[in-house]
Amino acid sequence: MKEVWVTGIGFITSIGNDRSSVTDSLINLKHGIVNPAEFQVPDSPVKVAGTIKEFDLEPSDPEDWVYPEKYRLPRATLRSFSPHVLYAWCAVQQAIKDAKLSKEDIKSTDSGIYTASGGSMRSIHRHLEKMDRKGIMACNPLAIVASIAGTLTFNLVATLGIRGSSAGMVSACASSGHALGMALDEIRLGRQKRMLVVGAEDCNFQSIVPFCGMRALSLETDPNHASRPFDRKRNGFVGTGGSVSMVLETAEEAQRRGAVPYAKFIGWGQASDGHNVAISHPEGIGLKDAMTKALKDAKIEPADIDYLNAHAPSTSIGDASEMKAIQSVFPLPQELPISSTKALTGHGLSLSSIMEAGFCCLALKDGFIPGSANVTEPDPGLGHLHLLRESKDTQVQRIMSNSSGFGGANVSVILEKA
Repeated sequence: MKEVWVTGIGFITSIGNDRSSVTDSLINLKHGIVNPAEFQVPDSPVKVAGTIKEFDLEPSDPEDWVYPEKYRLPRATLRSFSPHVLYAWCAVQQAIKDAKLSKEDIKSTDSGIYTASGGSMRSIHRHLEKMDRKGIMACNPLAIVASIAGTLTFNLVATLGIRGSSAGMVSACASSGHALGMALDEIRLGRQKRMLVVGAEDCNFQSIVPFCGMRALSLETDPNHASRPFDRKRNGFVGTGGSVSMVLETAEEAQRRGAVPYAKFIGWGQASDGHNVAISHPEGIGLKDAMTKALKDAKIEPADIDYLNAHAPSTSIGDASEMKAIQSVFPLPQELPISSTKALTGHGLSLSSIMEAGFCCLALKDGFIPGSANVTEPDPGLGHLHLLRESKDTQVQRIMSNSSGFGGANVSVILEKA
């Protein structure tokens, strides 16, 4: 099958809105978690979130949104956007420029797009509240396409002029992992020469606080200690949003254009727990199968993986099941280096897979491994796994990145130095 390269990446994240700032944050363990004003209300037990800087998307009218001028869009286009769609637009523009793609390249039938998003909880709420208050015919005619899970696909396909394959993936926190893997297959099978892959989530009160009902969020008030995967005293995840976009291309197509790759995308695997609607299997059986399938797809052995970026959301159950899964796939004598970048960013939900894959591409390109911040008491369950508590100036050859979501959806992707 065709070799696939990552040739462009765009970042709108809590730790930076471009490649250089994100890289600096990963290397120096600078987090993006703060105490947003909208969370500092008596009814909200959650006080922290990984916010997106340089953006104010709180107004209900998109025309009143504040965002970087270089991404400016006409009001007619913004009318069908939710906040995460604007984040995605900005990330996609970065990725297209980074890969040096022309408008003709994007609009070619050889180029497609796969997206991942849970939709906009805030937009849905506001549209339905207005309908209930003022009547059915007062509902915004663009309410549906501006809010439901497919809004990211609808808007990007229309605004970019995409004519190749397009679809949106909705598998909770594994969504953008599925989008990446299926885009890889789309190219390897010869159906497309190029795929844009985009993950995005809103970053506001309505997109994060509902997880309080599941007792899944950290109740820490200090942003410096709130997200701490693999720490014995972790007490829940910190929510975040934003967007990351990646350009995948055949090696031949990239070489024809003179594109310089970040990494090779050499394999992926997916599997399910078949266990619980919201909780990972205690032995991590689905994630174990996903990692095993990814290794088989890449035609490599466990010993060929030099570093693993863990899903590790900073929840006791999620971290524990993943540690067992990793140990079963990477037994002694291999002491696999692992870390979780969610300590810096927070948990991006359906965005997390592609965000962390993007971080792995930076690590392969620039010769470092990101550390796991905020760990003061490492979880004894780590066993023989080597938790990186500081970033290392080390060039590795192959990285695996894991993601897990509701319903026991699991995805592992493997990237290799170009």
